Amino acid sequence: MKSSLLKTLSIGILGLGFCGSLMAQDVSKTVSTNAIKIENAYTRATAPGQQVAGGFMKIENKGSSGDQLVSASSPAAGEVQLHEMAMDGNVMKMRQVKDIAVPPNGAVELKPGGYHLMFMNLKGPFAAGQTVPVKLKFAKAGEVEVKLPVNAMGAMHDKH
Repeated sequence: MKSSLLKTLSIGILGLGFCGSLMAQDVSKTVSTNAIKIENAYTRATAPGQQVAGGFMKIENKGSSGDQLVSASSPAAGEVQLHEMAMDGNVMKMRQVKDIAVPPNGAVELKPGGYHLMFMNLKGPFAAGQTVPVKLKFAKAGEVEVKLPVNAMGAMHDKH
């Protein structure tokens, strides 16, 4: 009787854990407010001692007026900056930007080689399979919290 009850409880707890991980995975893939929708957010695993990492996602604005991503923060980094990579002649340059415009009824992609989040002064390595919490601040939509899944090193897109 005891072993049967123990087995039933164990299966129930495992089932809840599995459902919870599925729900967490769904939350990290798509987060939305009334106007702003975040999809396919991710970052990549880092090497030990690495102090920077990039953050990527699609930001969709379903509102009739434009908005701007004005800042980001994360407890996993000392600072999170908004960055852009662009060609200057034959040289790819990265620079910090004050905001990233999100057009009305449109979207902007934060991706390698373009706009992205730059995590600075990491507080520890990003390990594949973990998530990194990020708070995005928009000029109009306010704050949106996102959990970025950490993909394996070198991953070029969301694998979830």
